[in-house]
Formats: sequence, C-alpha cells, structure tokens
Amino acid sequence: MKVVSKNESNQKLDVNELEQLYSDGAGYDILRYIGLPELFGEEKETLLYFLGRNVARKFEFNSLEDVSSFFEKMGLGTLDLVKEKKNVKTFNLLSEAVVTRLKSNVETDFRLEAGIIAEALQQIEGVDCECLESIHRRLKQIEFTVYIQD
Repeated sequence: MKVVSKNESNQKLDVNELEQLYSDGAGYDILRYIGLPELFGEEKETLLYFLGRNVARKFEFNSLEDVSSFFEKMGLGTLDLVKEKKNVKTFNLLSEAVVTRLKSNVETDFRLEAGIIAEALQQIEGVDCECLESIHRRLKQIEFTVYIQD
C-alpha cells in the first residue's frame, strides 16, 4: 500500500511508509470526533465516509493483510475478517482506543473507517463495494459489513 506525495498526486505509496508519520495524543481524536463533524454539519456521516474512501485511494491495497496493516499503522485498531460469503465480508475492529472512545462522552462514529474499508476492498476485488458499520457498545467492538457487487 502506498501514500501520495506532494508532487505526485496520482502515484500511490506503500503502507510501510506510514511508519514515517506518527503522532501520539488526543489531537487526532479531537480533530476526528469534534472538529470534522462540526465542520461537516448535517452531512458529516456522508462526508466522513467519502473522506475515508478518498484517503484509501491514495494507497495501493493488494490484499486483506494490507488493509489490516493500514488500520494498525494508522492507530485505528486491529481489523479482523470474521465472516466471508460470496458477496459479503464481515470485519471486526478491536483496540484499546476503540474501547476508550466508546466509553467517552464524545459522540463517536466509524464512517471514516467504513469508507477506507469500502475503497480498499474495491481495489482488491476490482468491483464496486460499499461498507456499513455497526457499533456494539456492550462488546466494545465495531463490526463492518462490506457488500461486494457482482
């Protein structure tokens, strides 16, 4: 998986290059769960989803392992494929960060992550994909269901 550089907007970068980008702290969460939703207003769910898809377009995904690696390197959590049918794949997202976010008083959603997954699987499968998320607060996990078009 690759990331796009400043001068080469159409070139995709490898997932491993994410190791060069790292920040620690609540800054990401403040931007993600407070700043962006306020900026996007009523359209936040749609815009976050397409923001995720757009971010994923900057990377090259060749396998489900690339997607899982991307999630881990981005600090989004551990993404595991838990169920697979012909045109549907189900993933669980688990991490201490997810547990902490779900326990907080800040409204959290996972539309950005759903957009990333949809676009990554679309690259891998070569057909249109859409992704819906379900928040399981009691289990402290997020489930993503990807629908793969025929």
